[in-house]
This record gives sequence, C-alpha cells and structure tokens, in this order.
Amino acid sequence: MSAESFKVNSIATVVGGHTTPADDYQGGVESIIRLHPQYPLETLQGIENFSHLIVTWHFHLATPDDVALHARSPRNDPRWPATGTFVHRNHRRPNQLATSFPRLLAVDGLDLHVEDLDAVAGTPIVDLAPYFEEFGPRGPVEQPSWPAEMLRNYWTAPNPK
Repeated sequence: MSAESFKVNSIATVVGGHTTPADDYQGGVESIIRLHPQYPLETLQGIENFSHLIVTWHFHLATPDDVALHARSPRNDPRWPATGTFVHRNHRRPNQLATSFPRLLAVDGLDLHVEDLDAVAGTPIVDLAPYFEEFGPRGPVEQPSWPAEMLRNYWTAPNPK
C-alpha cells in the first residue's frame, strides 16, 4: 500500500484566545474562528442553530521534527503506560492535525465566536461543521483510566494564588 498525499487549504484562522500551547487549563477561554473572506456568508447559513462545532485544525507551531512514531508515556509521565502515536492526541502525529468541539457562542458575519477551543491564536482551521449528536459515539464509550487522570485539569482554570 502506498502513501497518498493531498493538499489541504485552511478555511479560517483562530483569532484571540490562547496565545501559547499548554497541556492544561484550556477551558473558559473565548476565541473567534474567522473564515477567510473568499467564503460567502451563505456557507455559514444555519450554523447559529447549533450549540457546538467540530473543528479540525493544524498544529502550526509544531515542526516535522516533532513527529514521534513510537510508543511513549503520555506527557512523558512514567505513571501512565507507553502508548503508540495514534493513541495520543497531540502535535507528534504525522499530519499534525487536531479535532476540537468548542461551544458556539455567536455568529457575526464570517466570525464564529466560540468557547473552549484548545487551539492558539493564529491556528489555521482546515475544516469545521456543526456537531450532530447522531454522529457521536454509539454504544458505551470505554477507555483506560489514565486519560481521565491526565486530563483532570484540561478544561479547568488554574487556581489563583
């Protein structure tokens, strides 16, 4: 089987929100997904009726040297088992793409105001769609215990001291 490559163009850019990548404290931050001006307003018609989006984005601050095609402990923490590249959800993946499910707050022209998008300002968006419950997981969702432990603080704000 041969590898197939194809070109993907960004459709939008993240404006505001997070400014640096982080492993935790991603929640409660508002940002804008700004569609590129070549897309007519009609491409968003009806999206305001949905509470959440599916957003596919590129880890644009990563480099090809960051890709790691081997098993390792998540966040290099030996408390968690070594797992393969496709078991992690980070920039070390071959295509350096991520998927997020932010809450849609408002639509203003080509600007989609969202909350809980875990991409940083300047991130290229390669695709977006409304989240349909009917396309969510069917049947019980199972996972080992380490993701819940690792992501315990992912959506929470840091405690002020």
